[in-house]
Amino acid sequence: MRIRKTSFAFVLIMSASSIALYGQADTLKSAVKEDKIKTGWNFGALPAIAYDTDIGFKYGALVNLFYYGDGKQYPKYLHSLYFEWNHTTKGSGLSQFTYDSEHLIPGIRVSAEASYMTEQALDFYGFNGYESGYHAYLEDEDSEDYLSRVFYNMDRRLLRIRADFQGKVSGKKLRWLAGFEFNKANMGTVDIDKLNKGKDTEDQLPDTALLFDKYVEWGIIPEDEADGGNTTLLKAGLVYDTRDIEPNPMKGMWTELQFLLAPGFLGNGDLAYTRMAFTHRQYFTLAPEVLSFAYRLSYQTKLSGDMPYYMLPFVYNTAPNYTRDGLGGAKTIRGVMRNRIVGDGFVYGNLEFRWKFLRTIVFNQNLYLALSGFLDGGMVTDPYDFNIDPAVDPTEYANLVNSGTEKLHLGAGGGLHIVMNQNFIIAVDYGRALDPEDGVSGLYIGLNFLY
Repeated sequence: MRIRKTSFAFVLIMSASSIALYGQADTLKSAVKEDKIKTGWNFGALPAIAYDTDIGFKYGALVNLFYYGDGKQYPKYLHSLYFEWNHTTKGSGLSQFTYDSEHLIPGIRVSAEASYMTEQALDFYGFNGYESGYHAYLEDEDSEDYLSRVFYNMDRRLLRIRADFQGKVSGKKLRWLAGFEFNKANMGTVDIDKLNKGKDTEDQLPDTALLFDKYVEWGIIPEDEADGGNTTLLKAGLVYDTRDIEPNPMKGMWTELQFLLAPGFLGNGDLAYTRMAFTHRQYFTLAPEVLSFAYRLSYQTKLSGDMPYYMLPFVYNTAPNYTRDGLGGAKTIRGVMRNRIVGDGFVYGNLEFRWKFLRTIVFNQNLYLALSGFLDGGMVTDPYDFNIDPAVDPTEYANLVNSGTEKLHLGAGGGLHIVMNQNFIIAVDYGRALDPEDGVSGLYIGLNFLY
């Protein structure tokens, strides 16, 4: 039986204990007025600790530094620097730095990222959502049809460097967007020998072809793309933003339209393409300073050209959100397996109620606790077009892929957020998939509200 990932956020427990011991009985509304104005540098930190049978023990940490200057703009920060590093005993890991500021260049918001991700067991379920069936028994060791615990996985090593800029078009609400992004993706099958190293015989993974191997063998993934490649993107668009408080708005809207161009002359060659990403978010106050409702709707699709398969999963957002794997998982459709929904175009949405049920000051830090309930969903709207080698055994293809009809993928659940000084937000979300074809559930511990 496979041991799934288990995470422990010690700082979460410490924060909750501190609030229980030192919490004040002030009402939420009066506590808001008594927030201590933060100045200078402040930071929040969270350890990254997890375990998975196949990728090993995960260890690391993340730190978010905020600079408030003289505090006149609080809760807005002048500069945000985010560092995350984690590693597993089997070689997977993440090294990431992000920066966000409206004051590095006067009048221009600068958001930058440098990341290197090594994933020895990245989720891979094929293309076009339900048109590629998910069969849990193929990775269930107790099933007579078991193939491998990592049958729906692949290996990816990704370097990403990007810089985005936003400036005023009209007042403070309408902004232009421009930027660039470089991705170097090295793709391949799971290194079974490396994952088996040090394991007892009965715990070792079988040396068998995985779904990714079959897709390459069948010609669904073109041979010249199978090992990955480089992609350079240029970005241009508009952002309309009327949020009252960026980290967790109680009112306003945030709408963006991005065009992403991967021209051939920047090294993209025959895999040149254009893509559009439109996202609208809106926030409603149901009870002042206490209860709000927020929703997000996004449509992202290829407009022209040929996108390489390794660029299909990414979901694009402007600062302070960043490029994410999708659809499915912690940042898009909670409860649904990551990368379950992959195609040339897709739509997704989120509905969420947020209740700030306790606000206080602990150790001179402004803190509040919030509960949330959510419903997430999404689907492929423009299928990824691929060819299959005519020599492929149709029975084998049908047994492994079992094509169905694409429809809405749904996940639902709730979350707890611990917020320090308005900007450092520890988020714990639990979601369940509403269809077994999308998995069972997911527990996510990280930073920030989803949108």
